Order: sequence, then C-alpha cells, then structure tokens
Amino acid sequence: MKSAIRITSSAAILATVLFLIATPPTRAQDPPKPQSSASQDLKAAGNDTKNAAKKTGSAVSKGTKTTVDKTKEGTETAAKKTEQGTKTAVNKTEEGTKTAAKKTEQGTKTAVNKTKEGTKTAADKTEEGTKKAVNSTAKATSKTADKVADQTKPKPE
Repeated sequence: MKSAIRITSSAAILATVLFLIATPPTRAQDPPKPQSSASQDLKAAGNDTKNAAKKTGSAVSKGTKTTVDKTKEGTETAAKKTEQGTKTAVNKTEEGTKTAAKKTEQGTKTAVNKTKEGTKTAADKTEEGTKKAVNSTAKATSKTADKVADQTKPKPE
C-alpha cells in the first residue's frame, strides 16, 4: 500500500508542476492600465519629442565643442609647424647668403688678379711690339735714306 500512495503522490506532484508550467502567472503587483485619451497621447508625444530634441541638441553641442577643440588643436599644430619651417628657412637663407658672399668675394679677388695679370701681359707685349715697330721703322727709314742718298750722289762722268 505504501507503494500505491507513493505513486499517487508522485502523479499529483507531476500534475501540479505541469499545470504551473502551462499557465502563465498573474501579476498582482501590476495595476491595470487606464484607458488613455487623445489629449494624453498628444501630451506624451510632445514630451517624447521634447526629450528627443534635448538629446539631439546635447549631441550637436558636444559634437560642435569637439570640432572646435580639434580645429583649435589642428590650427595650433599647423602654426607651430609653420613657425619651425620658417625658422629653418631663415637659417638656411642666412647660411646661403653668407656662403654666396664668400664665394663672390673669392671670385672678385680672382677676377682682380687675373685682370691685373692680363693687363701686365698686355702692357709688356705692347711695349715689346712698340720697340719692334720703332726698330723696323728706323731700319726702313735708314734703307730709304740710303737709297735716296745713292740716287742724289753725283755720277762720275
């Protein structure tokens, strides 16, 4: 008999568990929702719209602030890079100018020396040429004078 009671109790427990699983529980703590009117729906929609606009405004404001900050940072970075580049350009220009001045000075000295040498050579050659021309002229004049003297001599008769 004990085994029959056990089977009956097990069957009753199983039936109870299956019943609880199959039926959804009722919630006593949730109050029933009241019926809403059109004005309540409009008011709720307005509140939802207002809240969405606030969220959108906050997001736009945050995005704008971020954009302003990033633009400011980018501008400052660009200004620093430009300043560095300008300093480098000034230094390179200064170095180039100094180098060019030294090279120009050296070139001018070389040109002066070459001009001096060329002028001296030209003067020497002019002097030499003049001496030759004078000697040639003197010889030619002497020859001509001798010819004239020979022609003007009385002829022996």
